[in-house]
Amino acid sequence: MAQRLITHLRHVDLAVPDLALQQSFYTGQWGLTEVATDTGLSFLAAEGSPEQYVVRLRQATDKRIDLIAFGAASPADVDTLAQALARDGVKLVSEPGVVATPGGGYGFRFFDNEGRTVEVSADVTLRAHRKVEEGESVPVRLSHVVINSADPEGTVAFYERHLGFALSDVLMHPRMGNMMWFLRCNDWHHSFAVARGPHPALHHASFEMRGIDEYMRGTGRLLRAGVEKIWGPGRHKAGNNTFSYFLDPQGNTLEYTTELDRLDEDTWHPGLHDFSDPAVSDQWGTANRMDEFVAARSFNDPDRGLFQAPPV
Repeated sequence: MAQRLITHLRHVDLAVPDLALQQSFYTGQWGLTEVATDTGLSFLAAEGSPEQYVVRLRQATDKRIDLIAFGAASPADVDTLAQALARDGVKLVSEPGVVATPGGGYGFRFFDNEGRTVEVSADVTLRAHRKVEEGESVPVRLSHVVINSADPEGTVAFYERHLGFALSDVLMHPRMGNMMWFLRCNDWHHSFAVARGPHPALHHASFEMRGIDEYMRGTGRLLRAGVEKIWGPGRHKAGNNTFSYFLDPQGNTLEYTTELDRLDEDTWHPGLHDFSDPAVSDQWGTANRMDEFVAARSFNDPDRGLFQAPPV
């Protein structure tokens, strides 16, 4: 396993066929704040997060993950990681240099094993954020990003070997085998996860709420607004976090969550959880049943941006 130089998850960037529709949803219903725009671009922050933005939307013909961005502690760590990846034959999209997005910084981009674009950066200027107040049902931060992979074992091995991610837990099914791998880059149970799917795509992006009350208020607010809920509310076993999954207007799955476990990394041992046991999927028993029809909603459309770096 590589030395861990990744410190945290920064943002997920999505290409969308209807930018205005998505802007309206993410700001008016999901609870993010637009902090910057450019031609065909919208940068969206979470009120409680020091990250300049947690979601970037880009107008495009095809829906896709543009990139997933992670942080590093220093420019020296960025250089070290870029050199190690190049030495191991990983294709760099850009060499380390100035990052030309809000907050600036120093970073580079590369393709992972399936062709997703990944960015690592340091020295990004922190955003002036605020404390999310009691009862306020807006996201505090981007909690984690989960991807679908047609080669999940290879994808997990890539992130462990090249980026130093550690395995926290695995979901399995007696008939289908291992189905989801939870990976961490700090003491949060997971900042990234890989799901077995029919094609590479976004599985879901998850946003942390202030607490249980704010999580439930947010879930109820979206239900009252008519946003399509596909699963929840409930509480997972792996990670012990709450969940309510919704679809954005263009079919991406988004999650409200809270109380994700923080681990003692020196003593933690990954568990193998059989999700045919209903209590593994939902400890509370309050969510609708997870079946193949619910699962298929998060398969998403095939990502057509593989091995094609976003233009900005």
